[in-house]
Amino acid sequence: MGTTPVPPRSLSGREEAILLKVLSGDVEGAARFLGQIPFAKVVATWGVGSPSVDLEVLAGAEAVRGMDGLLPVGAEVRDQSGEYIGEILVWVDGGYLSAIEYAWVSDDRPTVLPDPAALTVSH
Repeated sequence: MGTTPVPPRSLSGREEAILLKVLSGDVEGAARFLGQIPFAKVVATWGVGSPSVDLEVLAGAEAVRGMDGLLPVGAEVRDQSGEYIGEILVWVDGGYLSAIEYAWVSDDRPTVLPDPAALTVSH
């Protein structure tokens, strides 16, 4: 998914907070996905200036067997007036967290992930 490799780095506070919020509810394998967060590194962005990132989970984390593709969680992003402006999608590859995608509906591509407080999560 990533198009711009970056030197592997730890998750930012916002990236981690978004994953914590998305995984906070009734998500299959949530506890194991939460356990992967300390082992997760950002390894690519989805283009220069894109807030979407590819992740690699380092050895030591437990996989969630049978999980692949899009995590079945709704995480809508709403602006201060409550208007829908996008959503956060969390991708899984081989049972490991593999990407955080910010899908937006505005004309201007966002350059940062939304504040986790702007997320409305449904499971």
